[in-house]
Amino acid sequence: MHITSALRSLSLAVCLTTLFATAHAAPLKTDTAKSSVLITFKQLNVPVDATFKSFDARIDFDATKPALGKASIDINIASFDLGEAEYNKEVMKKDWFNTAQFPKANFISSSIKPSTPGKFDVTGKLTIKGKTSEVHFPLTVNKTGANQVFDGTLPIKRLTYNIGEGEWKDTGMVADEVLIKFHIVAQ
Repeated sequence: MHITSALRSLSLAVCLTTLFATAHAAPLKTDTAKSSVLITFKQLNVPVDATFKSFDARIDFDATKPALGKASIDINIASFDLGEAEYNKEVMKKDWFNTAQFPKANFISSSIKPSTPGKFDVTGKLTIKGKTSEVHFPLTVNKTGANQVFDGTLPIKRLTYNIGEGEWKDTGMVADEVLIKFHIVAQ
């Protein structure tokens, strides 16, 4: 009798432990109207800003348990906007983004570690134009009302991803250094 009760209690404890161990908060809902992904690069040594108007960010993050956090973002490359239709059309071509073959860019985190209060170090894989590399960048997380706000700047080299092939490999016209700046508001 006592063994049966003990086994039931143990079974219940195992079920509850498994349930709590596998349960986690639902991914945060991104407010795309308040969020942005911007690009800054230099052309003839003059800073140029552009934006991606369409992206999907998925964030599962609890500041008290950052190591369990996950983040990914898919960017619709055809939504790249330099502010001029003619330039936008040009960068969609094969030498630049080649959107016909590579319509999306993607980032998937592999590690989120705390550095100082409200700041984290993020590592992950960035894929652009079929090329993947490991990247690392600082992330700031702030709480604003019911929202969490994620801000960061990811420096990349465009030639690592074959952005600007042929005559555009010359970095005298368009610099190799590019800053991807993101501001993600999620609840």
